[in-house]
Order: sequence, then C-alpha cells, then structure tokens
Amino acid sequence: MCKDCKKPYYISTAIAYTSGKPHIGNTYEIVLADAIARYKREQGYDVYFQTGTDEHGQKIELKAGEAGVTPKEFVDQVAGEIKRIWDLMDTSYDKFIRTTDTYHEKQVQKIFKKLYDQGDIYKGHYEGLYCTPCESFWTPSQVVDGKCPDCGRPVQPAREEAYFFRMSKYAPKLIEYINEHPEFIQPVSRKNEMMNNFLLPGLQDLCVSRTSFTWGIPVEFDPKHVTYVWLDALTNYITGIGYDCDGEHDEKFKKYWPADLHLIGKDIIRFHTIYWPIFLMALGLPLPKQVFGHPWLLQGDGKMSKSKGNVLYADTLVDFFGVDAVRYFVLHEMPFDNDGVITWELMVERMNSDLANILGNLVNRTVSMTNKYFGGVVENRNVCEEVDEDLKSVVLEAVQKTDEKMNRLRVADAISEIFNIFRRSNKYIDETMPWALAKDEAKKDRLATVLYNLTESITIGASLLYSFMPSTSGKILTQLGTGKRGLDEMDRFGLYPNGNKVVEKPEILFARMDIKDVLEKVEAMKAAEAEAAGKNQENGCGKPGETAGEEGGSQDGMDVEKKPEITYDDFAKLQFQIGEIVKCEAVPKSKKLLCSQVKIGSETRQILSGIKAWYKPEDMVGRKVMVVTNLKPAKLAGMMSEGMILCAEDDEGNLALMSPEKDIKSGSEVR
Repeated sequence: MCKDCKKPYYISTAIAYTSGKPHIGNTYEIVLADAIARYKREQGYDVYFQTGTDEHGQKIELKAGEAGVTPKEFVDQVAGEIKRIWDLMDTSYDKFIRTTDTYHEKQVQKIFKKLYDQGDIYKGHYEGLYCTPCESFWTPSQVVDGKCPDCGRPVQPAREEAYFFRMSKYAPKLIEYINEHPEFIQPVSRKNEMMNNFLLPGLQDLCVSRTSFTWGIPVEFDPKHVTYVWLDALTNYITGIGYDCDGEHDEKFKKYWPADLHLIGKDIIRFHTIYWPIFLMALGLPLPKQVFGHPWLLQGDGKMSKSKGNVLYADTLVDFFGVDAVRYFVLHEMPFDNDGVITWELMVERMNSDLANILGNLVNRTVSMTNKYFGGVVENRNVCEEVDEDLKSVVLEAVQKTDEKMNRLRVADAISEIFNIFRRSNKYIDETMPWALAKDEAKKDRLATVLYNLTESITIGASLLYSFMPSTSGKILTQLGTGKRGLDEMDRFGLYPNGNKVVEKPEILFARMDIKDVLEKVEAMKAAEAEAAGKNQENGCGKPGETAGEEGGSQDGMDVEKKPEITYDDFAKLQFQIGEIVKCEAVPKSKKLLCSQVKIGSETRQILSGIKAWYKPEDMVGRKVMVVTNLKPAKLAGMMSEGMILCAEDDEGNLALMSPEKDIKSGSEVR
C-alpha cells in the first residue's frame, strides 16, 4: 500500500460519444474507473479522476439534423443525460470535460498549428472508404465484406481535401517504447494485437481534418477544415488538467501528467495506444504510464445494439435493483480480459444469492443476535477456540489479496476476495451455533466472543467494500455502530471498540426477488416503451440522441441502414441456390451455432449458422432454404462451413429462415 499520502494518481475514462444515451455496457467503464479511483484514495494517493464527453463529428451533425436541433443543442442534451447517469451511479469523478468547452477548443487549435508548423501535419487529399458511426477512414484492403472492420457497418467511398499526420515518423520510437515498457498496454493480448496488426506491418499517415461537414473545431489557419475527431477527443486528457500549448501549464498538469491510467474499451485501444502516444511524442510530452483496454459487457450472447432491441440502461436497472446492486453486478461479472454477460436472470440470481443471502442475511443475523443476547453491546471476552483463528486468517488474507488484485486492476477478483470474508463468516455462524451457546449460561462469554469476531470480520469486509459499493458499505458500518476502517488498519484483527453498541433494529440491505415477477415487469416496461415510441413516430417527434426505430419502432415495418449502390455485375458475382437440410446438429463448443448438412443439387455441403437461439436441430431437417453457394469456406468453432444459409432479422433481433414460397428442387438457382 502507498505510504506517501500525497503521491498523485491520475485516472481517466474514455470520453463518452454524445450520439445517444449510454447503455449499461458504456456505464460499466465509469463504474470500473470509480472503483479504482476510490481504492487508490483509500491507499493514500492524491487521486484526480477525469471523465467527460466527446461532442464533435459528422455523426453528431447528422443526428442533430434528424432531431431538428442545432448540433450544440443536441450535444448539450445528451451530455446532460450522460452526466446524470454517471452521477446516478455514485461515481466520484473530479472533472467532467466536454470537448465543446472553450478552453479545450482553443488548445486543440494551438496543438494543430504547432504540429503543422513543425512538419508533422501536411495537406493532401483523402480517397478511401469512410465509416460514419466510427468516424474512421479505411483502405479497400482493410474493410471486411464491404464493411467497417471495427463496427461491421457499411462504409462509403469518400474523397476530400484533408490534413494528415505523419504517423510513420514516430512509429519506430513507439515500437521501442512498447518493448521497453511491457506494462504500458494491458492486458497483454491487446499489446500483441497492436504490435502485430498495426505497428509492425507499418503505419499509414492519419487523416486529422475534414471538409465534408462543419461540426468540429475549425483549423484556425484554414477554416474550411475542422479538426478530425481523434486529434480533438484524445487531447482532452491533457487539456482537462490545464495543458497549454504555449507552455503556460496549470499546476494540475504539472502535478498529474503523465496519467497513471487511461481506462478505455477494447474497441478503441488502437487510438489510445498508437495515435495518442504518437501525438504526445510530437508534442514532446511523456506518455501515460498505462492504458487498460477493458472487455465488453454483453447482453446474452451478443453486443448490445438498439437495432437488436437488447439494450439495457443503467437507470432502468437501478429502478429494479438499486445503485449498489448494479455496481456490484457489472464489476463482479467482468473478467480481466474476457467479455462479461448481463441478463435479467443473472442479475436476479446475484441479487438473491450474493447480496441478499451471503451479505445481507449475514449482517442482519449478526446485529439481531447481538441485540437479542447482549442488548446490542459487542464485547470481546477472549474465550477463543481453534475455529476463531481460521476465521481471522481468512479475513486478513482476503485483505492482502484484495490489495494485490486491485494493484493489478483485477477488480472482479478483488470483489470475490471480499465476499470470501462474508462467506467464511456465514460458515463461522454454522460452526459456532450462537443460538445453542445462548442456551447455556456458562457459555455466555464464548457467545460474546463469537459475536465480536463476527462484528469485526464484517467491519473489515464492509470497509473493503467501500470502493465498490460505497452506499452499502456505509449502511453496514452504521448498523455495526462504527466507522470505515482504513487500509492501514486492516493488517490486524480486533480493532472494533470493546463495549460498542450496534443499532437496535437492523435494516434489510437487499430484498430477495422473484424472477417471474421481474420478467413480467420487464415485458410490461418494453410494451410501454414500444407504445410510446410508436406514438412519437406518428407525431414525428423524438428526443435528441434517439432516432425513429431505435427504441421500439413501427409495428408495420422497419428501416435499415442503406448500403452503397452496386452494379448488376457486382450482384452477379454472388450465387444463390435452394438447399434442402438433410441433417442438423448443435455444435458442442458453441452457444450459437448449428451444423447443417445441406443438399444442393447433387452435392451435400456442411454449413454452420448462428441460429441455435431460434431453431432446434430437429426443426431444421427437411426445410428448404436459400443458400449463398460461392462463399469462400471458413472455419467456425473448429469446423468448416461451406456456404451461408440466409435469414431475415427484425429490429428486435428475431431471425427467420429465407425459404421458397413453393416446393422447388434443391439446387434451383435464385435470381
């Protein structure tokens, strides 16, 4: 633990894009950062915790137009909603920066000019493929089946005058830095990806201005250009703490830079571990000490998407479960370097098993027994047995392991260590049986010792829990009649004041929930949202950050994002035929895939399809379906797939196989 109570620690999240309301997967990042920031404060660090919003770009300009408001009005509303949710989740940030803040815009213009004057930025033309949602340009070799390799949406051909940053100039220096600082990119899998897929093959120069839209920070010496989103957004990490391009830095910048931790989603790690370090090198600034690309929180088996209708929002979950229960869930269910999963069923299970039973019931029983047997007075009478030493050992070991896990950013593992204290305490109750001790007056001192040990164990566990569930931690300690224990006081057992009193009536921390009742309420909520969205569509109205069809949509049909026009020659390259499924089995290693043997004319092909959630293997046999037959074979879950069975998908994520209207021979061509 940090013994220097004034050592600075600067942690930041990625700034949230103001295209719409953040879902629970987006919200996970601010809660994760808050847990780390709170724990670092507990360790004695002088923490500066920054978050905020990214508010420029073509996507914002388009969405504002759709909503019938100016871009500034649009981002003001969405930024306010993001800040409301961050505050709802009880996050303790020190700074909420917006990229429309005047001081930030001024510094971005200075930075652009400085980099241009020193030859790192030059003017040229860009011709390539552009993804509007990601604000990213791609070469033809980088796109996948005509789609953005990051988000999977269609890209559009684009050509325009632009300024470029000479990435290749600094690439060797960055490669050297990463090799010399193995802790810089975490987890290690992200580092390997950046090195092997981007840096070592050679970096292309980066487009850093646009002329095809106006919602951005103007290039001061060439105002028809606006600064491209990444040069604008990434610099928030220094402008937010007082960086000045002229050298007149604020004291906060001198104190906190370089950042100790940039906490970001794994989907934007390339921008933070390649583009951002190179910008900093060009500015002559030290690099952040660590960039951690956390995994995604998935809904069921897939990434959250409004078009799939599987988006969960933090405020909705809080209405059902409460703030700390949601904080516990997102922190506990996210592995260090693998995606986590959130479902209503899993939330209820954790609520009942972990929070209501293991934690809530433990506190309630301990306080109730202390009141029942000793009038609420907690007293250590030192009538000890061997089982006491085991309890103490588990508690003190959990303190040490929690600290070790948090120093390695393994937050989910740290929470598990804390709950080991509560699990062991529950077991201690079963082992010592206080109710049996209470029947024998001669064992009253032993009973008092047992309840003291329980109270002390819960005090330590609740104090550790503060960084993750601050409100719950406070409620537990209040019931125990004590304050939060500092980390430097947790290396020994027995500091709870002898003779102290617990509250007379314990508060229920978490109530058990019935999954059936919860799911019924969820369905009612979805129906109400769909009805409201339908009325909004009929009236031609909607809120900034929402577009028609995103939240429920029309009952009669749906719109999808338009792809670029193609010629007949492009279409003719694809071969569609009718196939008959003669055999179908579930793929053992996959939650999504079915393996079908499909008879197409005189041949039979093996085709894997991600439709297990909608079709049972036995329901597939005998069906005639539309198949893309000249698709290059691919290996999925260790098995070869020799084509693609076509399905339709609606805006709720439901799938339907594409089948011929009439019975027709297998192998028949579709055209």
